[in-house]
Amino acid sequence: MRDLATEPGRAAGPSRRAVRGALGALAAAALTLPLLGAAPDPAPPATARLQQAFASAAAAYDVPESVLLGVSYLQSRWDAHGGAPSVTGGYGPMHLTDARTALASAGHHATGSEDPRGDDARPALRPSELGLDTAELPDRLTTLPRAARLTGLDAETLREDPAANVAGGAALLAEAQRRLGEPAGDDPADWYGAVALFSGADDQASATAYANEVFAVIRDGEERVTDAGQRVALDADPDLAPDPSALERAGLREGSSAGTECPRTVSCEWIPAPYEEFGDGDYGNHDLGNRPASQRIRYIVVHDTEGAWEGVLDMVQDPTYVSWQYSLRSTDGHIAQHVKAKDVAWHAGNWYVNAASIGLEHEGFLTDPDAWYTEAMYRSSARLVTYLAGTYGIPLDRQHILGHDTVPGTTTATIPGMHTDPGPYWDWRHYFELLGSPLKATGTKNSGVVTIRPDYATHRPVFTGCETAGEPCAPHGSSAVRLYSDHDVNSPLIRDVGLGSTPTTGVNDLSSRVSTGQQYAVADRWGDWTAIWYLGQKAWFHNPAENPVAVPARARVITPREGLESVPVYGRAYPEASAYPPGVPAQTVSPLPYKVLAGQRYVTGGKVPAEYYYAVTFDPASHQVVRGKEQYYEVQFGHRVGFVRAADVAVVSS
Repeated sequence: MRDLATEPGRAAGPSRRAVRGALGALAAAALTLPLLGAAPDPAPPATARLQQAFASAAAAYDVPESVLLGVSYLQSRWDAHGGAPSVTGGYGPMHLTDARTALASAGHHATGSEDPRGDDARPALRPSELGLDTAELPDRLTTLPRAARLTGLDAETLREDPAANVAGGAALLAEAQRRLGEPAGDDPADWYGAVALFSGADDQASATAYANEVFAVIRDGEERVTDAGQRVALDADPDLAPDPSALERAGLREGSSAGTECPRTVSCEWIPAPYEEFGDGDYGNHDLGNRPASQRIRYIVVHDTEGAWEGVLDMVQDPTYVSWQYSLRSTDGHIAQHVKAKDVAWHAGNWYVNAASIGLEHEGFLTDPDAWYTEAMYRSSARLVTYLAGTYGIPLDRQHILGHDTVPGTTTATIPGMHTDPGPYWDWRHYFELLGSPLKATGTKNSGVVTIRPDYATHRPVFTGCETAGEPCAPHGSSAVRLYSDHDVNSPLIRDVGLGSTPTTGVNDLSSRVSTGQQYAVADRWGDWTAIWYLGQKAWFHNPAENPVAVPARARVITPREGLESVPVYGRAYPEASAYPPGVPAQTVSPLPYKVLAGQRYVTGGKVPAEYYYAVTFDPASHQVVRGKEQYYEVQFGHRVGFVRAADVAVVSS
């Protein structure tokens, strides 16, 4: 980004910066008093202190309060996250980034050793993890040190004190306004360029998309109670029409969406993954296809990169690495597309799912699963998914909008190595609200199906291993609900025979938990407890009426057809051997170590065909889709989905 403050005619000498820093320090120090326990007289109500912090910071730095609130909402929804960093090292309500500090304190968490391709017909891939060279961090990952220089506050205070963090954000916005040569003042329409620069984007399209989203928030207004119990409101300003002309003077690169398959409401660029040979008859890093003409696209898979944006882009352009269709940047929601929707990327660890899905990788270089995701990325992702779902007829539910952690292992041997991202801290409830498909009760009190739906902010189950194995993670809102073998929190956790290990509260242990939006058939009830059919057994969770973690639903369920004591569960819906033409080796249809027993019921996401996409050579002329006569039903069997043969089950209403 060009520093306009150093250009001719722009006064920005050291003495002036020193004066601004001193004034900022005084204003921000006074601002922190309510939250640090030395409140002025009269003090605002305890739940209104953050609202007052926004007003004070806006006045101190001559920034419109609505602009400050709008930017903060798009970054964090005004949450402070207890001083914990986001997935890109951003802190506090303004998401001030300090990537070096965040990386230095991050733990490491294995998220599986799966073969991303998941195709038995080809050798397994074992890609290395994505990383980040901290020697040269981009500006978007170092905004907190800049805010410290502008305000005179130390970095620790900016990270940990929400009011100081808000002051730091106001200082950055004021600095951006000065760099653009724009006047300070109360008219939010004059602040479009400064808001765009706050995103940290280095191209005009991304900065514009970010500013448009912020001003959409300001026009619509917002109100909510934050994770710290602070009530914050932004009054709607429906007639606001900002002036975008200042952004033209920022010197950002043009950027182009040419070649992408994205909605116009997001910033998107084409950074292609390579389809090329690299020796020994091997090639990468995806397969050419002709979807949806050749094969319907049924799923969208949500991933977390466990790597930084720059590393992500390097890796996806490596022909020896793996691939996915889209990457989403955390700080501003910018999107890069790498693989066309017609082609098959290698991302989900299950070839059946890969061949019928589109993969979205969400930036996050911290391997600490208790880090959080920005509102900018949630919104951009939701806009993209809504567009893709509409284009390809994909239902907006948890059996078609999959987390990587809900993709099944292909065989018994692969189950323990399957990935666990995006993990228990991805806010599925908010995500589906943004998708325009909120998770609501659709049944009555005694319905035979429930939708898992805890209150994300207040639901804080204990997890361990975020930083040190066995040690408790910091309290954090979660989409996950824990399952027990009886209606008692002291009873053993539900065991997953496929994992073959003793269940734990580990943050990456999926054996004993369900996730927001998933649906299950009710097996029993006992007071404030509900039992569901899960992995072939009754699994109990605490579900008190005054604070439920599940709501009644209606859905179609499968059960073994009459006369069958049990039905096998599969990790992929492959055709029968007789369906394979000459030259295409038949793929083994081996059941997983799970069974649906007589009398049990599982919610189905619908019937799916038996298909196998044969693509093992560089020349796509040999690629073909093999279809069988078999039909399967996708079912929500455990935390992950699975497949059962249609001939083995009956489908009934809940």
